[in-house]
Amino acid sequence: MSLPLHLSRKPRGPAHVSSSRFLAVTPPGGSSFNTMLCSALLLHLLAFSLADPLDQGAVLEPFEADDATGFGPVFVEQPVDTIYPEESPEAKIIMTCEARANPPATYRWKLNNTDIDVNKHGSHYSLSRGNLIISNPLRTEHVGKYSCLATNMYGTVVSQEASVQFGYLDLFSSEERHAVHVKEGQGAVLLCFPPAHYPGQLSFRWILNEFPKFILLDKRHFVSQLTGNLYISKVESSDRGNYSCMASSPSISKSVFSNYIPLKPSVERPIRKYPADLRVKFPHTTALVGQDIILECFALGNPVPEIRWKRVDGKLPDNHQVRMAGAQLYLPNVQFDDSGIYSCEAVNSKGKDHHHANVSVEAHPEWVEHIVDTEKDLYSDYTMSCIAKGVPKPHIRWLKNGEPQSGKELRFSRLTTNDAGMYQCIAENRHGIIYANAELRVFYGAPKFPHSPIKRVLAPKNGRAVIECRPKAAPKPTLTWSKETELLSNSSRVLIWEDGSLEILNVTPADEGSYTCFAENDWGKANNTLPLVVTESTKITLAPSNADIHAGDDTWMECAASYDPSVDITFIWSLNGRVIDLHKENTHYESILNGSSNSKLLIKKAQLRHGGQYTCTAKTQVDNAPASAHLLVRGPPGAPGGVRIAHKSDRNVTLQWSRGADNHSPISKYTIQYRDQFSKDVWKIATTSPVDVEGNAETATVVDLFPWTEYEFRVIATNTLGTGEPSRPSQKETTLESVPVVAPSNVDGGGGASRELTITWTPVQPQYYFGSNFGYIVAFKPLEEKEWNRVKVTDPGAKRYVYKDPKLKPMTKFEVKVKAFNSQGEGPYSITAIIYSAQDPPSEAPEAVEGKALSATAASVSWLLQSDTGIDGYQVKYWRQNQESESLTVRASPKENHTRLEGLKPSSDYIIEIRAYNSAGYGPPSKPIKIRTKKPPPDRPPKKIIATKLKEKYVNVSWEAVEPFSNESIIESYRVLCKLKGNINSTLYTTKTPYIGLQLDTDKEYVVEVRVHTEGGDGAVAQISIPQSYSRATWCSPFLNVLPMLLLGLLLLNL
Repeated sequence: MSLPLHLSRKPRGPAHVSSSRFLAVTPPGGSSFNTMLCSALLLHLLAFSLADPLDQGAVLEPFEADDATGFGPVFVEQPVDTIYPEESPEAKIIMTCEARANPPATYRWKLNNTDIDVNKHGSHYSLSRGNLIISNPLRTEHVGKYSCLATNMYGTVVSQEASVQFGYLDLFSSEERHAVHVKEGQGAVLLCFPPAHYPGQLSFRWILNEFPKFILLDKRHFVSQLTGNLYISKVESSDRGNYSCMASSPSISKSVFSNYIPLKPSVERPIRKYPADLRVKFPHTTALVGQDIILECFALGNPVPEIRWKRVDGKLPDNHQVRMAGAQLYLPNVQFDDSGIYSCEAVNSKGKDHHHANVSVEAHPEWVEHIVDTEKDLYSDYTMSCIAKGVPKPHIRWLKNGEPQSGKELRFSRLTTNDAGMYQCIAENRHGIIYANAELRVFYGAPKFPHSPIKRVLAPKNGRAVIECRPKAAPKPTLTWSKETELLSNSSRVLIWEDGSLEILNVTPADEGSYTCFAENDWGKANNTLPLVVTESTKITLAPSNADIHAGDDTWMECAASYDPSVDITFIWSLNGRVIDLHKENTHYESILNGSSNSKLLIKKAQLRHGGQYTCTAKTQVDNAPASAHLLVRGPPGAPGGVRIAHKSDRNVTLQWSRGADNHSPISKYTIQYRDQFSKDVWKIATTSPVDVEGNAETATVVDLFPWTEYEFRVIATNTLGTGEPSRPSQKETTLESVPVVAPSNVDGGGGASRELTITWTPVQPQYYFGSNFGYIVAFKPLEEKEWNRVKVTDPGAKRYVYKDPKLKPMTKFEVKVKAFNSQGEGPYSITAIIYSAQDPPSEAPEAVEGKALSATAASVSWLLQSDTGIDGYQVKYWRQNQESESLTVRASPKENHTRLEGLKPSSDYIIEIRAYNSAGYGPPSKPIKIRTKKPPPDRPPKKIIATKLKEKYVNVSWEAVEPFSNESIIESYRVLCKLKGNINSTLYTTKTPYIGLQLDTDKEYVVEVRVHTEGGDGAVAQISIPQSYSRATWCSPFLNVLPMLLLGLLLLNL
């Protein structure tokens, strides 16, 4: 017979045997067996002393698991991927590793699966606790994948792998960059050619001429964050300059700049137009669930192309964003549903270009099921398994104490002590790796009954009794039962379960007594005794009654029971087998106890969901007794189901549905609602045939719909108790097409360029298109002619049509009308309108043009009105001499012969010309005239402004005279503004002297402002506040004869 022996030991220490534990074992066989046991013990000691020190495992002495405090290593901190900047001032790398373990773990490290010898002479490696320190790291020696191994007597675990890489960003090439020559209107690409670097992610910006003048990204400019190249869709003269590419590495916080690339646009007149040409095209892209994706597209072309994004195999995700003036499609937090084919299209008036590529969403490994710490009996069977999800599907592999194990799962048949240890399940795909760690402990020992608070077993008379027998034992023990001195076996009333529990059926008082469970295995035996006490059974004495109510009503149910006085009773209420949580559902339920043996359940404001079978259960420690009653809650009907479109035409749809629950009150009618593509989320009541849909119907026809319109429908049932919830909407379907019946409105026209007839109208709203290929037919003819000209306009949103004919006479009278058409035919014409062809532009230039400078910044212009009645107004164009490209214009009505020009520059010559205009264009310009604006006023305010009280209500305000410079206007006078502080009303005075006397007649504070006045305008303002102590009246006025008053004031002061 082969017996498992257990010897406790410390890691790498000598074996020792607990003699007290061995003396407690009494195996069968007596002394001869003891001789065999000693021989086996010596062999086991010899094998143990020669064992591999890494062959650890948790083999528990008999039921050591009950109070064991030791455990295998569990990682608290593991190494992470590290990028070490080559230019880092700190010449070391620290890879962290820490594990909880008892006894404490020892650590070792591997590089690329090879052990690292930290004690080797000249080694760059050292250990600090579990952390690995790499001093003076070298790219040639220390790049790779590192893993930490933590070990104690229970086993070994391996950390997740972490890479060490050296981060660097080299300088750009020092070679001179060649100039890029391009014609205005063409596109340009400036290549970045980023230098060697790690990691791969760089960000790019471009500098124009000098740092930090960065290129602003807009519809014309785009910087690809994949290549770094700068793209200019249409080059303009303002793009001339020297460009430098700036590449930045966020990982190592370093930026480098390329040599300047000159961009030299050349002028081409006229500027040619070019079709859209996609130069930035996003590649096939793979991302992980939860990541953000940026797709790039940018095109060259003139006019500047517009970028449009779409998803070929579905609609764009709801959270997508279009950025960078359309050049980037941003997809945040991508999910598997976002996988598909995406496309970008570049469009301008000269052509279009498109591109599409695939976006794939994959995922890191993630555990669905993994191993956990487990304790198993000796000789028992056990299977370890792990399930992981991910895209691609992860590969599963196993480690035991850091050593590889074969198989997708680990199966153990008859566990032995050698199977104990630290196990790791590893799931890996190309996006990452995850670890699940668990300790397997194998234990054995003689049966032992754990301490139990149960001192006796109660059983109801005529009921059943179950007495448990669950000793701790390994291997599994044999179990037997006795009552007092009688050995028990299976019978019609007594059953011994497989787990050892004893069941007694139809209990009688004669079954009372002491019951003993005996447990025995190879390591020993034990027993446990419990008394059985028989009680009176619990009985329902008052059962709840059935009830019938309407939704929203209150009702109650009552229940009472008799029970044995030696036990406690509680009442539990349930609905359709589910226990009612009276605390969470206190809005509708309340339980009231009437003494210890009676319970009443109040049901408040009952809802339809509260109908069903209510069960009152009287429950004691020994048994329970149930009684049930039915509550019927009547209410509005439930939602109909399965709404679908059975038949459709251009204006009608036949619906079918299935009846919903009537909720115990017959359905009296149905209401049908619809929602179309134009009403958004608003549901409207449909017109039906028959008009009233009876409660026994399951089909109806909706009439008066619009052709070629997408609809969805829902059905609502009504009974005498109210209207129920609507059904789920039907699938969206489009009615059939039909000929349009609505004509465009507000047909009008006239004006436009010479030799043109402009026809305008208000477009038909989309809901009246009634079919595909919608457009307009425009009919027109001169008033005197009979034959109509017809033109098709295929744009549904068109508002005008312009007919051009070089032979067309100005102001010719036309009849015009417009109608709609689609693929099914033509609709009715609009009301015929009378319009006129365009006038000719004015043929004469304005005469007698005169101009006059009013100040440094303003001038007036006048001219003779023209007698031509076909003039809509006059345009005055003006510019500083030699700066016509920056000219400005103002307009005047046909009855005005003058205007004012504002915002001019001081001391400047301006050229002015005037044209008459009408809807056909501008007439010839007048002869240009030249004016010169005045010199500007001094830009300095008066200084040293002071207020002096003379006598009672008189105040003298004086200041230092302003002296103009040679380039400033001569001072003509000073303007003084006086007002109450906080008041908008003010009084303005003018004086040629640098002082003025004011009469102030109030007790309030005053504000006085002083400025110079010149022919060039008013100068800067000086301001002074005059406090209340200076005044007593309510208004400001200058007083006359200022000089005599000053003399009088001085005399009074001397007195």
